[in-house]
Amino acid sequence: MSQLPYRPKAGEIPTNPGVYRFRDAEGRVLYVGKAKNLRARLSNYFAPLHSLHERTRRMVTTASSVEWTVVPSDVDSLQLEYMWIKEFDPPFNVRYRDDKSYPFMAITLADEAPRVIVTRNPKIRGAKYFGPYPKVWAVHDTIDLMIKVFPIRTCSDSSYKKAMASGRPCFPGQIGRCGGPCSMKVSIEEHRAVVNDFVAFMSGGDQRFTRELTARMKEASAAMDYESAAHYRDRLQAIDAVLGKSALVLASDTDADLFGIAEDELAATVQHFVVRGGRVRGVRATTIEKEIDISGAELVDQVLQRTYGEADATDIPRQVLVPELPDDAEQLEDWLRERRGRPVTLQVAQRGRKADLLKTATLNAQQALMLHKTRRTSDYVARSQALTDLQEALGMTEAPLRIECYDVSHLSGTNVVASMVVFEDGLPRKDQYRSFGVAETTDDTDSMYQVLTRRLAYLDRPDEIEPETVNGAIVADPDSDEATADGDVVTARKRPRFAYRPQLLVVDGGQPQVAAAARALADAGHEEIALCGIAKRLEEVWLPGEEYPVILPRTSEALYLLQRLRDEAHRFAIVHQRKRRKRDITSVLAEVPGLGDARIKALLRHFGSVSALKNATADEITVLPGIGPTLAEAIHTHLAR
Repeated sequence: MSQLPYRPKAGEIPTNPGVYRFRDAEGRVLYVGKAKNLRARLSNYFAPLHSLHERTRRMVTTASSVEWTVVPSDVDSLQLEYMWIKEFDPPFNVRYRDDKSYPFMAITLADEAPRVIVTRNPKIRGAKYFGPYPKVWAVHDTIDLMIKVFPIRTCSDSSYKKAMASGRPCFPGQIGRCGGPCSMKVSIEEHRAVVNDFVAFMSGGDQRFTRELTARMKEASAAMDYESAAHYRDRLQAIDAVLGKSALVLASDTDADLFGIAEDELAATVQHFVVRGGRVRGVRATTIEKEIDISGAELVDQVLQRTYGEADATDIPRQVLVPELPDDAEQLEDWLRERRGRPVTLQVAQRGRKADLLKTATLNAQQALMLHKTRRTSDYVARSQALTDLQEALGMTEAPLRIECYDVSHLSGTNVVASMVVFEDGLPRKDQYRSFGVAETTDDTDSMYQVLTRRLAYLDRPDEIEPETVNGAIVADPDSDEATADGDVVTARKRPRFAYRPQLLVVDGGQPQVAAAARALADAGHEEIALCGIAKRLEEVWLPGEEYPVILPRTSEALYLLQRLRDEAHRFAIVHQRKRRKRDITSVLAEVPGLGDARIKALLRHFGSVSALKNATADEITVLPGIGPTLAEAIHTHLAR
């Protein structure tokens, strides 16, 4: 199909800002998007099909119609896009999933006498929320400290009603754990004032209370009212304890939200740091599943819309820091200003403490993404589904219970290595990982053919034994190219090398790599083994001899498993290549008379890389302690030769 039958004529599409929707034959909304210029934006979807991203192509070919709504301004298009995404939940828009239900501290401001509670319910009417907190005990600890400074109600609604009706203090009030009107120590109006101070403090106004309590303590001490001075001192200590749980990371007058984002072709994770009064008051993690190709700037746009679409004005800070500015940054600022009622700046932190904190948020997002992928492949139900989906997608007669994945890594044609990782029942078998040395070549397909030919040869030699290993190091068979995976398990017995036949071979790459692997299978006489390749740029799955790739859904467990296999093979190849390069240069330096292990380590540590050491002059080498001009000249000459 070279052209979509429902494509409107170019002149029919307006050039105004607006929001568009793709629908399928049943009228279901598949995708919602916004544009400053509808004609320019929609023309991208109606380009020749072969030029579209695979998943965008799947969306536009699934659709049977497109419609649009013109709006007065870009800010209006932001609001309408957000409303329609919430209303229709389109399958090709990004899908959000909070990593877990976080505990919050909530103040029930709608009550006659507000109380502080720990809750996971984000929809209590009229409540003011603080957090989220990583653990429930962290919320309880904070509340215990806070009610020493701001004694507000903590008892249940039933206890409150009973106490107010009977005129007898509630039980928490009797033991000093409740400071509400039900304790019979304050009026409803006085209690409301304390609640307002509680909220103000938790919202970031901690400096004012610290100054006021310090001044009162000094006044009481000067008046020799030591009992009151001790009371103020205890409240100050409680404040310090609360503040100590959230270190001052930015200037004390800073209110900001920071968004660290990590993504790959299938998913993204967001770490949202809530900074109030210069301190991190809460952290929320969200996982996003991507169905069609989306840029980093577009992802930031979607994240901000979701975060602030229904947020209270008080929850929108003065500053929003993101890793990348979206194209409609000015319109987003206007939208946030309208919602907050005051100016909001949207920016990328370039330097200083804000940039450092944004890096921390991004690092947390990267770790969360890795954990998300690992959990998906380690969950039994997900693993079973992945293997079943793979069997169906690849047309296999049985589920691939043993899968081997191969990757080739080299540095400009030198230090060529290949890795083999093994997954059984969807889980990695690190004791069966292998690395291969390959004759130097820049042709990945030839390297792949070499490696698979060598591996497949062992299927016809079942009696071949594997070298004995201790702590992951080979202690026998010194002529072998293969090395075991790093580990700390002592293998005392000998087993058949490559003892088990795989049901599926996976190679990192597209058509050329798959063709080379298929040739190796054919030459070895093992075409009964299934084969596929996964191309990183579009996450396409290629089968031998096929003109078009298999496109697995972005949320498919099978695609997550293949991606994990590919990433693990790549990681293992890089690790082996680095060790090999280090071993090579160490061996070369060991040939220099008078240069021992300690000096070799010092050289590599000082210069940081082999290339830097090779480019260093003899005078630069003499900077290291223990290396004189003669030895430095010998090192320089030896490396140059």
